Amino acid sequence: MPRIRDDVAKVVCPYCRERVELFVDPETSGSFVEDCAVCCRPWSVQVSVDEDGNRRADVLPAQ
Repeated sequence: MPRIRDDVAKVVCPYCRERVELFVDPETSGSFVEDCAVCCRPWSVQVSVDEDGNRRADVLPAQ
C-alpha cells in the first residue's frame, strides 16, 4: 500500500499497470472512486492511516 507524501501517492493502475501519481486531499479518508489518468478505467481507492499517523492509499479495480 503506497504511502501518501505531500498529498500524492504513487500507485500502479490495476488495469494498465502504469505508475500514476494520485492526488489525495488531506481531509480524505475512507474510500472513493477515481479514474486512471492513463487508461481511464475506474479505481476503488482506500485511504487509511497507520498507527504512526502515516496515510496510505490502496488502489483496486472498481466494481
